[in-house]
Amino acid sequence: MTTLASVRGVRLSPQKGRLVADGIRGLPVEKALDKLRFQGNKGAGIIKRLLESAIANAEHNDGVDIDELVVTKINVERGAKLKRFAACAKGRGVRIEKPTCHIYIAVSIKVQ
Repeated sequence: MTTLASVRGVRLSPQKGRLVADGIRGLPVEKALDKLRFQGNKGAGIIKRLLESAIANAEHNDGVDIDELVVTKINVERGAKLKRFAACAKGRGVRIEKPTCHIYIAVSIKVQ
């Protein structure tokens, strides 16, 4: 049984989110949480909270034992960009794009 959790419109670049996501894909949830807990970047904190949400969903909705869960899928997709302008020389403006991303995670029981 697969349980899903997602967060959309996170102020994190997709490239930085994918670096964290690739490190926990396929791991048991306990190891994944430990790995995320000791990483020092912003993406690790966001994905850790999302993984905890997926674990809570699996426990509450499906009645699954937490020790048997594995991170089966984790996708980080590009979201909309926030567009801003900064002042530049000679009265010009320079465009600043602030990327966002959507993160989807699926946990399921270990297949033995």
